[in-house]
Amino acid sequence: MIPDRKSLLESLVSGWRGISLITITYVFFLIFAQFAFLNRLGQLGIADTHLQFVMGAMAVGGILTSLVAPSVRIVSPPRLRLQIALLLCAVGAALSTLSLNLPGSIALSFLIGSSLGLVTVTLVSNLPLWLGGDHEFLKIGLGTGIGYLICNLPALFTAGPRLQAVVAALMCLVGVASAAKESRGSLPPLTVAAKSIPFPRVLLSFTSLVWLDSAAFFIIQSTPVLKAGTWDGTLHLWANGLLHLGAAILSAILIRRKGLLLVLSLSVFSLAASCLLLHQPAEIILASLFYPVGVSLYSVALVAYPSLLAPAISARERGRIAGLIYAVAGWFGSAMGIGMGQHLKQVPAAFVLLAATLILAPALWTLIRNHLREVATVAAGIGAAYCLYRAIPSTATSIDTTAIQRGRQVYISEGCINCHSQYVRPHTTDVLMWGPAQSIDELRLQRPPLFGNRRQGPDLSQVGGRRSPLWLKAHFFGPSELSHASFMPSYAYLFANSTRGDDLVGYLAGLRSAEFGRHISLENEWLPSASSAANIANGAQQFNTYCTTCHASWGATRLAWKSSFNRLPPDLAKGPWKQIKPTEPANLRLVHLERIIKFGIPQTDMPGHEYLSDIDISSIALWLNQNLVVPDVDPAHHTSGEKP
Repeated sequence: MIPDRKSLLESLVSGWRGISLITITYVFFLIFAQFAFLNRLGQLGIADTHLQFVMGAMAVGGILTSLVAPSVRIVSPPRLRLQIALLLCAVGAALSTLSLNLPGSIALSFLIGSSLGLVTVTLVSNLPLWLGGDHEFLKIGLGTGIGYLICNLPALFTAGPRLQAVVAALMCLVGVASAAKESRGSLPPLTVAAKSIPFPRVLLSFTSLVWLDSAAFFIIQSTPVLKAGTWDGTLHLWANGLLHLGAAILSAILIRRKGLLLVLSLSVFSLAASCLLLHQPAEIILASLFYPVGVSLYSVALVAYPSLLAPAISARERGRIAGLIYAVAGWFGSAMGIGMGQHLKQVPAAFVLLAATLILAPALWTLIRNHLREVATVAAGIGAAYCLYRAIPSTATSIDTTAIQRGRQVYISEGCINCHSQYVRPHTTDVLMWGPAQSIDELRLQRPPLFGNRRQGPDLSQVGGRRSPLWLKAHFFGPSELSHASFMPSYAYLFANSTRGDDLVGYLAGLRSAEFGRHISLENEWLPSASSAANIANGAQQFNTYCTTCHASWGATRLAWKSSFNRLPPDLAKGPWKQIKPTEPANLRLVHLERIIKFGIPQTDMPGHEYLSDIDISSIALWLNQNLVVPDVDPAHHTSGEKP
């Protein structure tokens, strides 16, 4: 029977508290705990073994709380318990914006994991209290889909980790208010349909799904070529968000009408297809379609099963089932997936096949036997879509579908590889100058690899972290104006009557690995080796040669691109300066200036001058300090604010 539209709308309105609580929980986990907090740790210089300790503390906190919370209830009313948990989440997100040392980061990570575990177990074991009377599955689907959609909003996804943390904290405070009042007075009885799937199979299925999801997420996030085809660009983000929302609603409908088994099977199929397609970067567009669909399908089930379908007759029993699912599938499965992505750089086809066979073979047999018509229809549709995809002429499939991918083709066709490498040599001065080295396995994923056969210009493998898109564009128009004595020719013709130039800029701006944020800590420890040999006369000469193009009122780059800067480069003869504090001790001020000259200001239009000698860098800093720093003037370099 088709529900009356008015009654459906009234039911959704009555369950807005439950919908919003699901949305808030997913946003906190996805955009903060899984994304912003990691980037924030990178800004703080926490990496490698230290990072493992910090994230391990979060997993320990999450597992312990998930398992213990259902049995130990210091605060009895579910409403109050959920409010406390959400408040702790808000506190954790807010504290992450502060400057933290390693012990503080470990303690905060444990708090985040513990509060998140308490929120999830408390919410799902008592969710019907806030969902209202009817259409519970649809409300869960809406809450999940809206959560993923919010996380993919371009303004939030591309924001800095501090802003993302603030948004997560504010949403948790909204959740505290949402949980203040319940929408219904009792929990539903045991659902008979849930008995058709043994709990061990459900637990194993969820674990495999989270494992595949986490591995694919890490691989995409840490591989620039794959990330460019999935999450880079407004169009990609909106498409991902809408796919998540649509798949979440579909999952809710399928669970309600066809049961949990069908949704778990379709989710495994989608995630397995995505993981296998990631082996071929040329197929990233297909992978980017399968991945969000598979994730949202099981994410709805991950909430619906313990809250509405689990074989339990009390909130405490539901909590124990939820705690076991989130501890084993959520935290353990996620850790194993990330570990696979880190060490193997791919999800092996054998693992995908083994996981599908061992976990879903019995389910698939039951599915085929009970839903033969639906399975045949889906299989026929997939087969037809695949045949249609392969039938498209090869010239069409070879056309890049994103600006970054087109830019990579421009890079190859223009012969940039003849002068610029894309390979930072490990354990050499390359690392300090250009950024962290990529492993051979990462480079092998590129099609084709762009190592470069010689290096007459700078290495470009991390250029997106070193240069802004505006700097790159201006450099293509007039290389010698920005890089003194550069013999690179002008590529202004790329910007005439085509998008080739902008595509190339987009590709280069995207060359920045996930490790680059952590690499900045090395720059903050750098000191020039010959500062005692610096002299003011040499500093004035070097400033006129390298800096006046942007920092003098008559500078060529400043005048040519005046309207394009996010913030106009200051005339350093006048100020105002922004990066140097007037109250800084003279020795610290000089070091600060030297590091800015050497490495620039990340995520702004201010480039580094990596090729300058330490003597020249110290001389420029000495000249600037003596001639331009006065007590009531803050030295300025143009900055456009932090970004992730």
